Amino acid sequence: MVKVFFDVETTGVNYRMNSIIQLAGLIEVDEKVVETFNFLVRPHAKAAIEDKALQVNKRTREEIAGFPEMRTVHAQFKNLICKYVDPYDKTDKAFLVGFNNRFFDDPFLRKFFELCGDDFFNGLFWGDSLDVLCLASEYLSDRRAGMPSFKLKRVAQELGLYIDPDGLHDATLTRQIYRVVTGREEENIF
Repeated sequence: MVKVFFDVETTGVNYRMNSIIQLAGLIEVDEKVVETFNFLVRPHAKAAIEDKALQVNKRTREEIAGFPEMRTVHAQFKNLICKYVDPYDKTDKAFLVGFNNRFFDDPFLRKFFELCGDDFFNGLFWGDSLDVLCLASEYLSDRRAGMPSFKLKRVAQELGLYIDPDGLHDATLTRQIYRVVTGREEENIF
């Protein structure tokens, strides 16, 4: 089974108006990480670029203008996925796995494919992606009221996972949470 744990950074929160500027994650095959990726992406020409998003991403307009062109990154990403999935076999697809991805990352990634003229998103990925936020919500339901937030790093902290002070990649942290809340690993209780 192929899972793509992923995270996107964007120029805002509306996938119709804003654009991906970073697509990063890891590919897991049969529960083993086989590859990682971290693509920087120049926003599409009509993308709204919001100052607040740039502050969150710690990027500047000048910096993102120098990122690789969207179609180039799309081709690299698709080639990477096609190493593990046969896009012509409708029974061979990858699961997208993220944290709050159903309502944020997934629509941005679909739009990314669309903007690159690629109508074959569903040839690579199952339509029912896995959202670790929902899985963690069930797992932590008895502790939820005592948690000040349910953001990625807060959930990881609640589960006793190590959070790299230098910014452990969100997709890797998502995978760690996924493994705990699905019973593949145990919580680190201090």
